[in-house]
Amino acid sequence: MKTLSHTLYIFVLLLLNACASHTEIKKLDNSGIDAATLTNEVQRLVEQAQVHGLALAVFSEHQLVYKNTFGYGRFDTKTPLTDSTNLYGASLSKAVFGVLVMQLVEEGVIDLDTPLQHYLPRKIWEYEPRTRWHDDYAALTSDSLYHKITARMCLSHTSGFPNWRWFEADQKLKVLDTPGTRYRYSGEGMTYLQVVLERMLKKDLEELAQEKIFQPLGMHNTSYTWQPQFEDDFAYGHAATGALLGKDKDNEARGASTLETTLEDYSKFMEAVLQQKLLSPASYRELFATQIRIHSLRQFGPLSLKDSTLNDAIALGYGLGWGVLQSPYGVGAFKEGGGSGFHHYSIIYPEAGIGVLIMTNSDNGTGIFKELLALTIADTYSPTEWNNYVPYQEKAPIADSLYGYQCSPCNQACDSLTFTDPGKCPHCQMGLVPKISLVRGE
Repeated sequence: MKTLSHTLYIFVLLLLNACASHTEIKKLDNSGIDAATLTNEVQRLVEQAQVHGLALAVFSEHQLVYKNTFGYGRFDTKTPLTDSTNLYGASLSKAVFGVLVMQLVEEGVIDLDTPLQHYLPRKIWEYEPRTRWHDDYAALTSDSLYHKITARMCLSHTSGFPNWRWFEADQKLKVLDTPGTRYRYSGEGMTYLQVVLERMLKKDLEELAQEKIFQPLGMHNTSYTWQPQFEDDFAYGHAATGALLGKDKDNEARGASTLETTLEDYSKFMEAVLQQKLLSPASYRELFATQIRIHSLRQFGPLSLKDSTLNDAIALGYGLGWGVLQSPYGVGAFKEGGGSGFHHYSIIYPEAGIGVLIMTNSDNGTGIFKELLALTIADTYSPTEWNNYVPYQEKAPIADSLYGYQCSPCNQACDSLTFTDPGKCPHCQMGLVPKISLVRGE
């Protein structure tokens, strides 16, 4: 009898899984795709574009309906990428930070439009730095504009700060635009807001995020700093050639950039936002309201300074920690992230209850973003050209000479993509750099 019951139980499980694989995932345009077909199509794209690893989650009817991983966490050893593999979240950090700040606004801790300097008893530059660099504001001693910066400006990238201070010729922080007047993507702006909050509350970012977001949502493998538990299963970023890129494990917590997470955990965050958990409906309306319109041709690079009508049809703009666009299905709220071989894109359509999360650990990843958005949720509105997501079919082939690594100190080449000690030259044990990065100046 026990054997019969067990057999029946297994049969029911298999039947449920079979039904799930053929359940249609509803897209924005009311078309659908079943999980099995979606998996096959994504696998085809991953192989054709040589994406080394990809993690994908799809949301419909305000909930997670599909989650899968493809490829590898580490390509040379063929270590599989799973939904619990640690991934560097890069600027996905900012979407989480935006929600965290709005929680503090709801609690009356901070106001979006009060200049941040007003919350501190001393000038920001008078405080002794407690981190290696990001809370050092000595360069602002003679600045006449920073005191105007508000939380709203920091979250909407209108603080006037550069993206990061080291991009400046003298590598010193300065306000480049009158605060509140121009969109200029800025990790420094969000970091300034973070530092003010930490000094006000006498709590660091990690403590606040764990208390208010990560633990309540069961995001047990997510942190703004590297944790020992991540060592057992983490992904490397990969150059376009498959060469491994260095893995940072010593980042100090920054709400703009240092998130470490997994597909499983970040899916929980996106589902919570779609279901309007964590914040009130009014706060979500504020979060996704257009704070400033964006007219630039590209998000980064020289074309970010050139205006265009490219995205006027979607009224491209920025909310509070999230990019926003207008579509026939209501507001689309998106956040991308990239760095060290990791490239991600996420977008939700709150009114439709539909969204997608794309996470890759490959510089080839962005080459399939446009197709993935159309395939998964029929999203043809995301500003892929503005984000410079060039389809893989349009990219030039990589020359054979760019495969492998080069050691700058001893000038030895390492043409193998596999080695025992990741990133170490077998001749001098110094750092190896992917040849393609040296040529492209990455």
